[in-house]
Amino acid sequence: MIKQTLLVLALASLAGPALAQSSDPATKWTGFYVGGQLGNSDSRGGNDGRILFDTNLDGTFGDTIRTTTGVDAFSPGFCSGASEGRTPAGGCSEDKGGTEYGARVGYDWQMGNLVFGVVGEYSNHDVRDSVSAFSITPAFYYFTRELASTAAIRARVGLAFGQENDWMGYVTAGAVRGRLENEFETSNTANAFTLDGSSGLVNSSDANGVQAGIGIERKIAGNFSLGLEYLQTRLKDDESRVRVARGTGPATSPFILTNANGTDFRRSDEDFDIGSIRLTASYRF
Repeated sequence: MIKQTLLVLALASLAGPALAQSSDPATKWTGFYVGGQLGNSDSRGGNDGRILFDTNLDGTFGDTIRTTTGVDAFSPGFCSGASEGRTPAGGCSEDKGGTEYGARVGYDWQMGNLVFGVVGEYSNHDVRDSVSAFSITPAFYYFTRELASTAAIRARVGLAFGQENDWMGYVTAGAVRGRLENEFETSNTANAFTLDGSSGLVNSSDANGVQAGIGIERKIAGNFSLGLEYLQTRLKDDESRVRVARGTGPATSPFILTNANGTDFRRSDEDFDIGSIRLTASYRF
């Protein structure tokens, strides 16, 4: 519903008559501006995620965890999403998207119909992405990462058009840094688990990445403009690890058969992809 509402609002605003117009269409978009954005973000992780294992702790993932009889301990499989039971039959919840909002500042230069600019922005997000594994015990194990916020700086190149150059279509791309909340959960109470070397199974980390997108903007009231923008964000998230040790489990625990110090878990999908559609508003000085 958020996406549909934003689209209706944006189209209604952009299609409305301009209340005031610059006397010089060739410089209409030149200047410093401040503004904000409101929209919806969704995880674009797909359905191919799983958990990888490093049984000998050599830093190389892709090992198979086997029981004392040689059976694959995770033969029940994996799913994209948070497990809702100890077995795959319980299903997995879908990844979660939510509202995105923030503030931006920027500057544009117009030369004829071409517009060049730079924009910096800060956004709050509510996007969650999980991946689960199931062991034959039976038990579930899953990673969840949630994007809390991003800070980005991007270039943008646009084309002004319309009778008075009131419209501008543009492409934008740049660098982004995101704040991630990482969490690990399991129904296994026998073994000991540590996330990224800490005693808890929840922590925060920063991830760097890139952004790219397209948008359209229209002057509607003098120096005030509204726009509609689609933005793709990719964050490199390959640092989170869970160490599984013996704990109170038996000496035959599959997690310590190869290396007595335990086994490391990590996600297979190292890139956290987010798609956002936002309504933008700006005031130019």
